[in-house]
Amino acid sequence: MLNKILIANRGEIACRVIRTARKLGYRTVAVYSDADAQAPHVDLADEAVHIGGSAASESYLRIDAILDAAKKTGADAIHPGYGFLSENEAFAQACLDANVIFIGPPPQAIHAMGDKARAKKLMIEAKVPTAPGYLGENQDDQHLINEAEKLGYPLLVKAVSGGGGRGMRLVHAKDELAQAIVSARREALSAFGDGTLMLERLIENGRHIEIQVFADAHGHAVYIGERDCSAQRRRQKVIEEAPSPIVSPEMRASMGRDAVAAALAIGYRGAGTIEFIVDAELNYYFLEMNTRLQVEHPVTEMISGLDLVEWQLRVAAGQPLPLTQDQITLTGHAIEARLYTEDPYADFAPQTGPIRWWRPERALHEGVRIDGGIREGGEVTPFYDPMVAKLIVHGRDRDDAIRRLIATLDDAPLLGLRNNSRFLRDLIDSQAFRDGAMTTALIDQWGLDQQPILDRPVASNEAWLIAAAAHALKGREDATAKTLRSASVTDYELQLACDGVQHRLHIRPGPQGAITLSIDKDPTAHSLRLIGHDDGTLRYEIDGVRKRLLAVWVDKALHLVIQAATFVFTEVSPWPSKDVANDPSRAVSPVAGVVAQVLVKPGDTVTEGQPLLSVEAMKMEMWLSAKAPGVVKAVHVAVGEQVQSQALLLELDLTDTSKES
Repeated sequence: MLNKILIANRGEIACRVIRTARKLGYRTVAVYSDADAQAPHVDLADEAVHIGGSAASESYLRIDAILDAAKKTGADAIHPGYGFLSENEAFAQACLDANVIFIGPPPQAIHAMGDKARAKKLMIEAKVPTAPGYLGENQDDQHLINEAEKLGYPLLVKAVSGGGGRGMRLVHAKDELAQAIVSARREALSAFGDGTLMLERLIENGRHIEIQVFADAHGHAVYIGERDCSAQRRRQKVIEEAPSPIVSPEMRASMGRDAVAAALAIGYRGAGTIEFIVDAELNYYFLEMNTRLQVEHPVTEMISGLDLVEWQLRVAAGQPLPLTQDQITLTGHAIEARLYTEDPYADFAPQTGPIRWWRPERALHEGVRIDGGIREGGEVTPFYDPMVAKLIVHGRDRDDAIRRLIATLDDAPLLGLRNNSRFLRDLIDSQAFRDGAMTTALIDQWGLDQQPILDRPVASNEAWLIAAAAHALKGREDATAKTLRSASVTDYELQLACDGVQHRLHIRPGPQGAITLSIDKDPTAHSLRLIGHDDGTLRYEIDGVRKRLLAVWVDKALHLVIQAATFVFTEVSPWPSKDVANDPSRAVSPVAGVVAQVLVKPGDTVTEGQPLLSVEAMKMEMWLSAKAPGVVKAVHVAVGEQVQSQALLLELDLTDTSKES
């Protein structure tokens, strides 16, 4: 009997499961770590239990703590969400042993597909097409290198456990392989407790197409269309859509039949996804099976009209599948964009810090859905995945969906820390995406080719004028503002900064909020009037045209959101400041995270560009290299130590090698 459900997860998926459980009348229990004590999923559930420290290994990966929370609250079922323990065979078995329903497949099915190498062998036996690779048990580094030589390059080094791109490295040539093996194994051990690796020949310019399958305990299984997840960076999905722009009805039926056969062959139950890679000739090859609900399941829900979490709960309660294959219909087109707290214009570096503005309800219209696990006033920490929300839209056709998603990204900004919102907007509006020509390697190739889509957006002259007007009026209206100007001053100059750029603006205030402005030495004057500023919406008139945009004051900085890009304007201080971040004698952490490697020690001589140490945060390992030649003066951290953003990690005594003979 299923009455109370514990969600062994966090963030948006925990919130999403709780909503459906509540709709069906089930009571819910949340679990949380130290870092998540104030998280939305904790408040959304009927009950919540603290299960440990901030690191996943101290909380969300602790089987004992989660089962103890279920016992303490009387939860008779556990939904694992995705990630963490969702594909952990031992966890599924422990739930059964504790007489708690595991809302997922049986342990033997997880076992069959949980190891990518074993799963691939099963598919070979089932005559499902697979890409060439090495699946052996010999994990000696030299043996892996020898096997790679037989396969040829490029290839993928992949952890056999887990998913989400962790423990996966793309190798283009032999000289990259040794480091890729070490790095992938270390990441896999950290994420899944299993450093076993496999090799797989890369299908170049491939498309990532996956089939949603569902099976019950009565021998029934169906597929619910496909999803195209080809838009990826570093093997991590960014945009997903359904249906795929390249899959014909005949191809869909063929892939669906193979996917259902795979699920039935292992006695599967519940929601699962069979992932395929598709080459340029539309041949498809089995990649892996995810024995859980996928992050991107909402696009399938949008085109099918089904609630897949509801199906999970009904199947877990012993009920048959609600529909047969011929009763499933797909309508329209859906696209999901993953909102990551990362900086696309700084090599997708993860970002942490406080959330100063997040009001997604402003963007909700018919055909729009936003799944999130954050709230305004909360904080993004370095301990978990950088994905904080998903923006999903449904349209009559693909063009309709693209247009709606662009508008949703414009209307649902996240302020306070850098994120990928503008990049997502540019991506779905790019010719490659509109033409349905995305491949799993294209975004990475854009980075190598230094394509403009990865150039940081630059504030327009109009944005500078609006910022200047807003700063000027705020200075006049705020009685506590420390300013050299007074309301009686007619003309003055204001110097503003945004993303390292500075402009001097000439301002002449007028009546009723009207202002005449010009930039730097440009004699062109613009007339601007601020009409109103309410709940973040700034209404203004410039050169006779009325407009509006999102403008939010955070302390003394003005955030302007223009086409999903956020520009932060501050008034330049007359006092000089030292740029510590660019001091070549000091290596500071770019983010809050954990020190993963330290390659040098005090007294070592280093050359410019030499790797010094790395910091891991949010599934990414970031290397700090010497900005100048020198001798290591001090190392202030050790491997495994947690550090804050901008923490001093290492100091150098700089040397002038040009004087050496």
